[in-house]
Amino acid sequence: MSGDKSIDIVSIGEPLMELAETERAGERLYAPGHGGDCSNAAIAAARHGARVAMLTAVGDDASGRSFLDLWDREGVDRTHVICREGERTGVYMISYGPDGHDFSYYRQGSAASLITPAEIPATTIARARVVHASGISQAISTSCADAVFAAMRMAREAGTLVSYDTNLRLRLWPLDRARAVIQAAAAMSDIVLPGLDDARKLTGLDAPEEICALYLRLGARVVALTLGADGAMIATPEGVATIPARRVAAVDATGAGDAFDGAFLADYLLHGDAVRAGEYANAAAALSVTGYGAVGPLPTQAEVEGFISNG
Repeated sequence: MSGDKSIDIVSIGEPLMELAETERAGERLYAPGHGGDCSNAAIAAARHGARVAMLTAVGDDASGRSFLDLWDREGVDRTHVICREGERTGVYMISYGPDGHDFSYYRQGSAASLITPAEIPATTIARARVVHASGISQAISTSCADAVFAAMRMAREAGTLVSYDTNLRLRLWPLDRARAVIQAAAAMSDIVLPGLDDARKLTGLDAPEEICALYLRLGARVVALTLGADGAMIATPEGVATIPARRVAAVDATGAGDAFDGAFLADYLLHGDAVRAGEYANAAAALSVTGYGAVGPLPTQAEVEGFISNG
């Protein structure tokens, strides 16, 4: 077990350049931004004071360089981010309509999808208190799925906690394969962060309490199940707590789950109280839906604490 835990969170996943629909002078335009669930979660955690490192790859292109600049500005260590010459960074577009936001992805063959287990730095994993990944991290390619499993094994050997968001994207893989891989990853995780809609598809269960119980049986110490407009449920072997939603003027839910993940991990590492961390993360996720895009609305620690103190 490593005694040098100088990184709070290592986040493994694919960054995606964001093009979000907007309108100017009656013309529909797409404004550039940044996204990708594990990058969003890393930035969210950094804004809450955590020491965070990204483990991924970007293309040697304008989008990749934009991410390197972003992580530098946000205080996210990108020492182990690979810049692949001749490869490209993935892109997604957000359009808005009466039913909410709609995503279009252009990510096949992205630089991040080429990550292999051999590129996972064991020494960095050992220095972290938590390694965080998601179902998307594993869905983008077979080599990425294997790389995440390799990182999880390294973490367990080094006494590093494993955090996993089940984040299901059926555009990337069929449900049966997703169920098998995600359940195997959840069984290797200390903290499982599912969303209710995805969890129902993945488990075949309906009740939030039953979903939490399943992930606890697989071996999780903490299950933080987000319930959308109904708040969150936090489950540990000691008990279950439901955290009610906070009412805000929501305009865009893009990245809300990532805001929850980053805030939860950052706060949990401060004190180890899962319910308290869930309350904090629930407030952070609520604030994140009051602005457009994935990264811009991610709140800071001071903003969340002010929001909570104001009731």
